[in-house]
Amino acid sequence: MAVTLADVAARARVSTATVSRVLNGNYPVAENTRARVLRAVADLEYVVNGPASALAAATSDLVGILVNDIADPFFGIIASAVQSEMSTTTGQHIDSGAHPRTSDSDSRGRPSSGPALVPVGEKLAVVCNTGGSPERELMYLTLLQRQRAAAVVLTGGAVEDAGHAAAVTAALTRLAAAGTRVVLCGRPPLGPEADAREGRAAAGTRTDLEARIFRRAAQKAGPAPSPITVAFDNRGGAQRLTEHLISLGHQRIGYVAGPVGRTTTRHRLEGHRAALAAHDIPDPAHRTVHGAYDRAAGYDAALELLRRDPALTAVIAANDTAALGVCAALRDRGLRIPGDVSVAGFDDLPFSADAAPALTTVRLPLQEAGARAGRLAMGCETPPPGKFATLSADLMVRESTSPPTLAPVNLD
Repeated sequence: MAVTLADVAARARVSTATVSRVLNGNYPVAENTRARVLRAVADLEYVVNGPASALAAATSDLVGILVNDIADPFFGIIASAVQSEMSTTTGQHIDSGAHPRTSDSDSRGRPSSGPALVPVGEKLAVVCNTGGSPERELMYLTLLQRQRAAAVVLTGGAVEDAGHAAAVTAALTRLAAAGTRVVLCGRPPLGPEADAREGRAAAGTRTDLEARIFRRAAQKAGPAPSPITVAFDNRGGAQRLTEHLISLGHQRIGYVAGPVGRTTTRHRLEGHRAALAAHDIPDPAHRTVHGAYDRAAGYDAALELLRRDPALTAVIAANDTAALGVCAALRDRGLRIPGDVSVAGFDDLPFSADAAPALTTVRLPLQEAGARAGRLAMGCETPPPGKFATLSADLMVRESTSPPTLAPVNLD
């Protein structure tokens, strides 16, 4: 038979209200009384009823972390950093091997096979792998709302679809109304104001039909939520990367872009094109190939770029994993890196410095961003002004880029 709160109260010789206060940590309790309650919890192996506690409180101990692909180091690093901020030092933790000391019993700890008491404020992080599916993203948000999640952290780029954006906004509105903290990490702000908050005009980013769809859905959802956003400077980083190649003398630069219809893809491609335009370098459509953020897509895209323009002197990949595929394709074609073709990536994932040759890339502070998102989700850090912060993207110059072997000849 399950142990109840009343059983713990009887064992500790206190009221059920006192037991509840000790477990929730929301009211001062004398240390001696607190120790007796914790000892009774451990002796009886009492486990707090999570759903019941969630019903009594505004939210549960659950924190949802939505990622596109947990196998991708980009998302793995962020999710791990978010979870690292979930542990707290509040409350009294009982190690699995000993009980706390009390003044009214034997002061020596004795072993216990029961579960350790979860410290007050500790959260259960659940990583939700969407696989890039908009439908699964919405499903997870609905499930997290049903579980009264204490916080939700959405990571990575967003799908550029007005209907989906409106549905996500509506889902986050409901979560926020229920007391859930919402943090966007590596993801642009929500709603029509997103482009303006990132320093560019929103005009022209949506068709009239898309704008009407978004407005109607937003009106049905009620007041839009104001989630905290920790964004990356994808445009600025991409622009600096292309500027680096131009400074080396490259003009015929192929670009392996990410999937169409993703904010990260668009922002990085915009930065690349801004650098080309600033130097009056043509950007014909055949020098850009879209694909997934994986090695196979990078490999196939590099071969396609070489087929379209065999005179390319450099290739930029939208992320480091795709850049590895680009390097493999070039080697299979008998081309030297960077002697024949320079290669650059984005993100500065852990393997980038150990690639052969070491990969020139743009470093995003993934660990820092995830940790900050975790603290914000836990309410342990003051939100940035306007609830919006942009983290820098730093150019990392390594051995995979060098001046082109021959002086560039403009044939466009």
